[in-house]
Amino acid sequence: MTDYFEVHERDSAARLGELRLAESLATPALVDDVVADAGSEWFQSQPFPEGDDSRLTILPYRGFPSGTREEVQESFAPDYPDVEYPSAAVVTPRTAADYGADAYVLSNAPGFVGHASAFANAVVEAKDRLPADSALYLSGVATPANAAVLAYAGVDLLDGHRAAVYGTQGKYLTTDGEHELADLDDLPCACPACQRPREEFGREDCKEHNLNALRAELARVRTRIRQGRLRDYVEGQARHEAWLTAAFRELDQEWGYLEARTPVQRDTLLLAASEDTLRRVEIQRFADRVTSRYVNRYGDDRPLLLVPCSARKPYSDSQSHRQFQDAAQYRAHVVSMTSPIGVVPQDLELTYPAQHYDSVVTGRWSEDEKEFVARVLRRYLERTDYPRVIAHVPPEGYRDIVERVEADIDIPVEYTVEDHPTTGESLANLRDALAGEDQIWVSEREERTLRAVADYQFGRGAGDNLLGDIQVQGRYPKLQALDAEGEQLAALVPQYGLLSLTLRGARRWVDSDVETKTVEIDDFVPRGSVLAPGIVTADDDIRVGDEVVVEGPSAFAVGKAEMRGQEMAESTRGIAVDVRHSEER
Repeated sequence: MTDYFEVHERDSAARLGELRLAESLATPALVDDVVADAGSEWFQSQPFPEGDDSRLTILPYRGFPSGTREEVQESFAPDYPDVEYPSAAVVTPRTAADYGADAYVLSNAPGFVGHASAFANAVVEAKDRLPADSALYLSGVATPANAAVLAYAGVDLLDGHRAAVYGTQGKYLTTDGEHELADLDDLPCACPACQRPREEFGREDCKEHNLNALRAELARVRTRIRQGRLRDYVEGQARHEAWLTAAFRELDQEWGYLEARTPVQRDTLLLAASEDTLRRVEIQRFADRVTSRYVNRYGDDRPLLLVPCSARKPYSDSQSHRQFQDAAQYRAHVVSMTSPIGVVPQDLELTYPAQHYDSVVTGRWSEDEKEFVARVLRRYLERTDYPRVIAHVPPEGYRDIVERVEADIDIPVEYTVEDHPTTGESLANLRDALAGEDQIWVSEREERTLRAVADYQFGRGAGDNLLGDIQVQGRYPKLQALDAEGEQLAALVPQYGLLSLTLRGARRWVDSDVETKTVEIDDFVPRGSVLAPGIVTADDDIRVGDEVVVEGPSAFAVGKAEMRGQEMAESTRGIAVDVRHSEER
C-alpha cells in the first residue's frame, strides 16, 4: 500500500505529485536531502533500518547491471517486507512488482539513460509492472538538460549526484547541455552561485550552480505539468541533445503506454511547432475517432465543402470562414483541412484539440504534413457518403493534398479557388458551385452537432442510440439535448467540446447498446468526488477526462474521470472521479 506518495495532476505519463514526509515535497523533485540508503546486500548483510517519516528509506537491496540474465535477477532479488514508514525498493524492469513500497528505484539508471531505446524500454516496462500510485526514482542521472524528458517519461524522483559530480569536474550545466568551465568567458546564469566575477568562480561554485540549475528546471517542469503543456516544452527543449530527441520519439512509439495516460480533453493550448507534433496521442486519437466514429448525417444528397483552417479558433468565428459561409449559404457540409489535426468536420470544431492548437504558419507544407492530412482525408471520405466534393482550398499545399486523395476515391471534386480563397472571384465560384442546393437550417445543424459529438465521445452510433429522439435547447455553442419529455440528457461544454451528462442521460447510456464506462464503488453515496480507496473496480478503457457512470449498492452517479481505469482500481490515494450528479438508490 502506498501511504506516503500521492499523484495530484497528470499530463500524459508525467505526474505532479506529493511525497508525504514530515515536510512534504512536490514532485518531480530532487530527493538528496530526504533519502536514507540502507545499502546493498551483495557484499554483506545490512541491518534493517528503523526508518521514520522525515525520510524516504531505501530498503536493503541487490542491484543488477544491464544485461543480467532474467533468472539471475529473479533468484537474487531481495524480499521487501512491509514497513510503516516511507520506503523505497530497488528493482529492475524485469523484477518490478508491487512490494508495498511508496517509491521504486530503477537499478542501473546510468546504464540506460543516454541511450534512447534502452531508456524508453526500461521505463515503460517498469511502469507497467509497478503500482500506478507509487513513485519512480532514477538515481545518478539527472541534469538540467534531461530532467524534462525524464519527467515526461514518468519519472517522479531524481537526485543531484550527476550534476554535483560534473560541477567538481568543471562542467557547467545548463538546459542546453554542458560547457567546460575553462571555456566560458561569461556565466550565462543569474543564480546565487553565479553572482560573482568570472575569475573568482571555481569548481565548488560550479557544483552549486549545477544544482541550482537542476532545481530551477524541475520547477519549470512542475509548472508545465500543472498547465498540461509539458510535451510542448519537451519538443523544443530536447533538441539540444540528440539522444533526448530520440528518447521522446521512442516514447511516441509506445502508443499503449502514452495513450492510456493521456487525457481525452483539456482546455489548454497545444502548440504544433514541429513535425513531432503529428505523433502526439491527442492528434492521432482525434484523427482516428473522426475517421472511425464520425457519421455523416447530412445524407448522400448534400455536398462536402472542404475549406482551409484559420488561425482563429473555433474556425467559424474567423473572418475567412464567415466569408465562406456567406458565399455557401449553408448549402454544404463544411470540413476544414489542417495540419496537424487532419480534417475537422464543423460539428466537431469545438472538440479537443480542434479549437485548442496553435501551429507555425509559413504557407509551406512539409511532405510529412501532406502525407498525414492526405491519409486522414482519404480515410474520412472512404467512411462517409457525399455525392460530390467542393474543394475551396488554396493552391499551396491544400490542393496538392486533395489531388492526391482524388485519385483514390470515386467522388467528383470541383476546385473553386483562384489565387486565394477569399478573393471575390473565388467566393463567386463557390457560390456558383453550390447554386441550387438546399440550405441546411440552424436547427438541423445544431442537432447534428450534438449527435456528432456523442459519436466522437462515446463511440460510433452513440449519437442515435444514446441520445435517441431529442429536442435541442440553447444557442450554439451552449446547446442542451432534451428528451421527449423535455428533461435534459446532456449539455455541450464549449471549453472542450464534449458532452456532460445528467443522471437521466447516464441512465439512458447504461440502457443503450453503447459501451458504458463504469466505475463500481463501495456502499456509500458520493458527494463531490470519489476517492480511489472507495473504488471496487473500474473499466480498463477509462481515460482521464472521460465521462463515467458510477454505481454502487447505495448510489448511482455520473462524473468525469480524474484517473485512468487501471489506476483507479490500483490506487490507495487520490481523487478518481469528479462527481457531477449523484443519487441514492
